[in-house]
Amino acid sequence: MNLKLHKPLCIFDLETTGINISKDRIVEICILKVFPDASRESKTWYVNPEMPIPTEATAVHGISDEDVKDSPTFKELAPKIIDMIKDSDLGGFNSNRFDIPLLAEELLRAGYDFDLSKHRPIDAQTIFHKMEPRNLSAAYQFYCGKSLENAHSAEADTLATFEVLDAQIEKYADLPNDIAALSEFSFHNKFADLAGFIAFDDKDEEIFTFGKYKGQKVKDVFTKDVGYFGWIQNADFPLYTKKVLTKIQLRSKF
Repeated sequence: MNLKLHKPLCIFDLETTGINISKDRIVEICILKVFPDASRESKTWYVNPEMPIPTEATAVHGISDEDVKDSPTFKELAPKIIDMIKDSDLGGFNSNRFDIPLLAEELLRAGYDFDLSKHRPIDAQTIFHKMEPRNLSAAYQFYCGKSLENAHSAEADTLATFEVLDAQIEKYADLPNDIAALSEFSFHNKFADLAGFIAFDDKDEEIFTFGKYKGQKVKDVFTKDVGYFGWIQNADFPLYTKKVLTKIQLRSKF
């Protein structure tokens, strides 16, 4: 083991009902406890979140309401989790921004006074991003084997971007080379607007991704709250977002 540990390190991962730290719940937790002598113990639990698991979440992790209906609630599991992590530092992948904050919410909700100052957080994703830059210069070196001179000049960056894109097509045999398919592949999530305020649900209908109507269909919101459209139009939203919402508003009237 390359890690030098002075106390145990608990690496853990959560599967959840969603990504809202304050509202969503854990449906599965796995904790790998690594001791300074390199010995390990591991525990995995399904958790009844005491709320329906959205179909979008099930599509990601494969855990359904049926899978967890007889599982313990988080409050019932909390003593075992506390016992496992109480003397340990905590680690994960994207754990500083998601897993640790959500675990803390669940523990506090269950009546346990979680104190992060007692655990050093280690995030492998942050280390990855810091050690392996994901910028155009790094991509140019990786795909084209060249150093990018005059980086951040528009001309150099434009030419390098085309070379990177063309080299990606050559490198990955399963990557499509037509623009329509590449465009689809280029999105992590597909949004109706450019800023990500309006997404699509599983029926390709526009939904809000923010605010009090987050997750609700835009057309339904505009029907039940007639002033919401006007508020957005007068608020500090991108013009393209306003344009898309105007199109939805006009479409819903016919």
